[in-house]
Amino acid sequence: MKQIPMRTCIACREEKPKREMLRVVKNAAGEIRLDFSGKLPGRGAYICDSAACIAKLRKYRLLHKNFSCEVPEEVYARIEEEYGAK
Repeated sequence: MKQIPMRTCIACREEKPKREMLRVVKNAAGEIRLDFSGKLPGRGAYICDSAACIAKLRKYRLLHKNFSCEVPEEVYARIEEEYGAK
């Protein structure tokens, strides 16, 4: 039986299957983008697809803390846009 990879949400700190979460990645060049394949190289952060977690992500600037750099407001807007599309 194959083991399911688990990841922790940076907003609610709950552990969920990797496939159920949205991955945001910061690559070596410092670009921050959404990773739908889950395979882009770089430092990754995972977020649940719940409305509470998405709101908490922007309110507390959790990507800034996770990546230790300034994150453009467009990244947060894109995450909210993708969440609304689900």
